[in-house]
Amino acid sequence: MSITRINPGQRWSDITVFNGIAHFVEVPECIETDMESQTRAVLAQAEASLAKVGSDKGRLLSVTIYVTDFAEVPALNAVWDAWFAPGTAPSRACVKVALADPAWKLEMAFVAAAEGRPG
Repeated sequence: MSITRINPGQRWSDITVFNGIAHFVEVPECIETDMESQTRAVLAQAEASLAKVGSDKGRLLSVTIYVTDFAEVPALNAVWDAWFAPGTAPSRACVKVALADPAWKLEMAFVAAAEGRPG
């Protein structure tokens, strides 16, 4: 089975697909904002990435969320809860870390079922 890498670079690929499973990471593009805005941005970016592999948020299998401050998780959860239709949220882990860019409040690693070959 082949591995498909979308936008491969020296250190990472935007999306890696193997055996119908897509793996990708999103960080906020706009960092001058609060947790709610950064979460909305990351989830919008995730929707675009999912579309590239013929998938959608209803096909997410798991998400690992890295946050810099657990006190901001309620703001993240409010956006997260509104983003998913009832009963469709994937498995999830939420871990407190120091991120590569100190302005990032979160980073999310996604795993999703993908349709066929990425476009």
